[in-house]
Amino acid sequence: MYRLYLFFLLLFSFQGVIAQSEKLPFQALDVFELEWASDPQISPDGSQIVYRRNGYDIMKDNSKGNLWIISSDGSSHRKLTSREVNESQAKWSPSGDRIAFVSSTKEGAELYMYWTKTGQIAKLSQLPKSPGNITWSPDGTHIAFTMFVSQKPPVVADMPAKPKGADWGKPVRITDRLKHEADGRGYMEPGFTHIFTIPAEGGSARQITTDDYNHNSSLSFSPNGKDIYFSANRVEDWEYRFRNSEIYKINIATKKITTLTSQDGPDYGAKVSPDGKNVAFLGYLDKVQAHQNTVLHLMNTDGSQRKIISSKLDQSVSNISWDTAGNGLYFTYDEKGNSKVAYITTSGKITKLTDNLGGTTLGRPYASGSYSVSNNGTIVYTQTRPEYPADLAVIKNKKAPQLITHLNADVLNHRELGTTEEVWYKSSYDGRDIQGWIVKPPFYDASKSYPLLVENHGGPILNYGDRFTAEIQLYAADGYVVFYPNPRGSTSYGEEFGNLLYNNYPGQDYNDVMDGVDYLVNKGIVDNDKLFVTGGSAGGIMTAWMIGKNNRFKAAVVAKPVMNWISKTLVADNYFGYANSRYPGQPWENFETYWKFSPISLVGNIETPTMVMVGMNDLRTPPSEAKQLYHALKLRKIETVLVEIPDASHGIASKPSNLITKVAHTLAWLKKYNN
Repeated sequence: MYRLYLFFLLLFSFQGVIAQSEKLPFQALDVFELEWASDPQISPDGSQIVYRRNGYDIMKDNSKGNLWIISSDGSSHRKLTSREVNESQAKWSPSGDRIAFVSSTKEGAELYMYWTKTGQIAKLSQLPKSPGNITWSPDGTHIAFTMFVSQKPPVVADMPAKPKGADWGKPVRITDRLKHEADGRGYMEPGFTHIFTIPAEGGSARQITTDDYNHNSSLSFSPNGKDIYFSANRVEDWEYRFRNSEIYKINIATKKITTLTSQDGPDYGAKVSPDGKNVAFLGYLDKVQAHQNTVLHLMNTDGSQRKIISSKLDQSVSNISWDTAGNGLYFTYDEKGNSKVAYITTSGKITKLTDNLGGTTLGRPYASGSYSVSNNGTIVYTQTRPEYPADLAVIKNKKAPQLITHLNADVLNHRELGTTEEVWYKSSYDGRDIQGWIVKPPFYDASKSYPLLVENHGGPILNYGDRFTAEIQLYAADGYVVFYPNPRGSTSYGEEFGNLLYNNYPGQDYNDVMDGVDYLVNKGIVDNDKLFVTGGSAGGIMTAWMIGKNNRFKAAVVAKPVMNWISKTLVADNYFGYANSRYPGQPWENFETYWKFSPISLVGNIETPTMVMVGMNDLRTPPSEAKQLYHALKLRKIETVLVEIPDASHGIASKPSNLITKVAHTLAWLKKYNN
């Protein structure tokens, strides 16, 4: 009897171990457990990396980030300081003996210094506003940065003094600026951003730019430390030439500014070569289109002999940095939904160094990420795959990348994620090759039939890719095959492909999405009788357009859409940026075209049960846009609900609980019709 008892005890214990080891699908509350690396900065000698380690605070419902340091071989991984406050913008001194960074205090963000030998830290500044774009001088004696300087608003009327103790209305808000509000920020305080310097040992900050222009750009010192190169829009009528910026240099001692470029369009990201003879920068001649590739230029430091060196690459270039010998530059680009780090010689020869850059946008699989290069050519970058958000990977001696962090192993090693697969299919409109991805549910069984959820990306001039995505994993965990395509107008497929929506949006991008749906149905991957669709921002526009064009979907969730280009264009925070690049002329000059491409023009065709969702503080696609769809559907007696998320701007998922809210309400609505 004892042996039999022991046998069953061991059997149940073994089964308990098996049960405990079984993986579960990704869960909503797992979102709060996710971490991701950002802004890695490698030391000049390549031995150590400081980076921002980000996560979520489940009690305060926000993101947080501290600086951590790790050896480039993956050892000695530790927190940089003992302070439990937000830290960011770490920058190594040229000699590698110090790290300057920005950290929050009770009074606001300030500049701090960390000494690598002793581990001591000190606050360097006492600033009225937060510093940005911090940059060391070549000799390590000074730090340059940008900072906003407030101005008084225009005064229209003098109010009489109110009686003591009287409860009057709040003061009026007055503006005379073209851009006076921004989504996620709200009303913009009057003033301009300027360039400052401060001694690296601490002291008073010295403002070196003046005049009523914004100077909020990256900064680059000349090798002798006497000049700073930057970009700004210091041109006449700058408010209305809002796409323009030029490269300038300023002498730190005299504050004299020299204009180096004059091309109409954005010139920015100036980087001075190590020998001080050349300036590399990004930009393009503005043709006022839906999309143009950003190209890499070289010029002499006096602005002469400007030339493009990246013309062989039919993609936009970003994030440039010189090698120490001055023979070329490192940069990043997107290609077919995957972000790369590459190297280009000054003569234009390009070598791809690695794939899979990104992982710092956790909600949906957009391009992101950054890298850093040491003096000896060791590269660190944020690497992502569909299985994990941004971790640190290192490339040494041109060998294969080595992943040196596993920030989410404690969570994701115990989860069964949906498998991400790449798909290609032909456009029925013009035969183009169109790329997309599907995420299959965890524990996928090919013998079973699955519902399809189409997830349309925003932008529309952006791209989805094979990157980690919490939202789509939650959709897949609920039993959907999720399809996220990159239809025409998406970036990373060349300039011509990205510009196909010029004066034609929405257009044949609709066909591209529907062709993908048909492809998956014909392959037997999904059930044609169980089709669902969602998307946010431009993805919300496409979702509304799709259900206005056909009735194949059992239910839809339209998030933060533009329904009426006429009303949206004149109300949104970026109202001034649409005419001519989106549609010819202003809305009052071209009413018919603006209306033709407005999804509200198709609302009389909609029969699909539709949830409409929007953040109540959205200034990019204001709530009035979402309400136009909801009210129209209610008047037509189509099944609909309106979900308004309090205190949420256009980036609904900026609060982790709102990311969960968005997904939970989407799934709850679809479940009503998934039978």
